[in-house]
Amino acid sequence: MELKSLRLFVEVAESGSFIAAAERSHTVQSNVTAHIKKLESELGAQLFNRKGGISLTGAGNTLVDYARKILATHDHALGLFNEQQQACCRLHLGAMETTTAVRLPSVLAEFHQQNSDIDLTLETGPSASLIERLIKGDLEAIFVAGKTRHSQFYHRKVFSEQLVLIGPAPFNKMPDTDQLLQSAFLVFRQGCSYRHRIELFLATLGINSTRMFEFGSIDGMLGCVAGGMGYALMPLSVVKAHQGRFNIGYQEIDPEVAQVDTYFTTRDPNNWSPALKRFADLLPEIE
Repeated sequence: MELKSLRLFVEVAESGSFIAAAERSHTVQSNVTAHIKKLESELGAQLFNRKGGISLTGAGNTLVDYARKILATHDHALGLFNEQQQACCRLHLGAMETTTAVRLPSVLAEFHQQNSDIDLTLETGPSASLIERLIKGDLEAIFVAGKTRHSQFYHRKVFSEQLVLIGPAPFNKMPDTDQLLQSAFLVFRQGCSYRHRIELFLATLGINSTRMFEFGSIDGMLGCVAGGMGYALMPLSVVKAHQGRFNIGYQEIDPEVAQVDTYFTTRDPNNWSPALKRFADLLPEIE
């Protein structure tokens, strides 16, 4: 399999169009089609469904993960020998939903302004799944709550968050134990580090368990909190950024439970790509 074929295959998979892939790769559609057919011939499998639009087949879904890893490894190796090369560089990052919503937009905007020819992908998810993807090599760097237990990783503290208890406005006082026992907590899906903080918060009040409803987005969670579905723990920075949109209030909690540090986590800095080095230079470092 040629790298060019794999790169065009990924472009089609991500754009959902042979025409768009050709435009993004500065080539013609017939060239893209020829490379995809060559790949399909080499593998003996159809990679795309072509009826009613373009979508990956089962074989295509299997190949796309391998293709991204192969291309990332190639670009990484090339970058190590040419610090100035940016044309084919990609940067694949992962971050928690809350970090993405409030802390990263200005950093990402500045990075893009300085490195407009580097393709940037940012995936969001709970800490556990981000760590797993970093281990697999799917992501170059991640933003997670707390240091991981993996000694081979590099950790830099970049943000400090204060978690607060949020509820529907007016939320003028902390709910008592009975209210919390009868209420549900809204959380991000399994693997979110903030879930453990909820357990710690409840433990300080002598509560051993509560109902938890999982959400995949900040907006969904805040909307349901505002509607009275339950409580949630959320960084104060996120709450303040969204109070104008959602009818919510907050109460401060025990500082030992509330304090959460966000870490920029990667593999050995000696193996960073030039793109990752430039991105890391824009990040704060908190002692």
